[in-house]
Amino acid sequence: MGRTNGTLRLRVEDPFDSLRSSTISRTTENTGFTCGNCGKTVAALANGSYRNHCPHCLHSLHVDVSPGDRANDCRALMRPVAVEHHSAKGYMIVHQCTGCGTRGRNRMADDPHQGDDLDTVIALMHKAIGRHEAGHTNRRRTLL
Repeated sequence: MGRTNGTLRLRVEDPFDSLRSSTISRTTENTGFTCGNCGKTVAALANGSYRNHCPHCLHSLHVDVSPGDRANDCRALMRPVAVEHHSAKGYMIVHQCTGCGTRGRNRMADDPHQGDDLDTVIALMHKAIGRHEAGHTNRRRTLL
């Protein structure tokens, strides 16, 4: 607490201050890793963005509250469940956390050295289409 010009000012503490810096360095946070699902080595992105999923199996880890902050305590695997297209961001991989169930979207990795495996992306799209179609029946409806 402090007084300025006779006005009492309160300082509200951010509970996440100790977990993350207010300015996140892309060179610090954009690091390579070993995939927790398939075990393959994943290199940092070459285009300056954050690497947020394995380009081989498309799995991710639930580590961020906000992109790049690494402040989430869940840390469970996030499995790819669908592919969506966003008009401004392009193709996005939809992940669902195997621990808490949270869903999130990440852009497909556009990296000349280690981009997302297109066969895996297509297989994911095909599986998602099959799940969608399984929810619809082809039976005829008649009006009474």
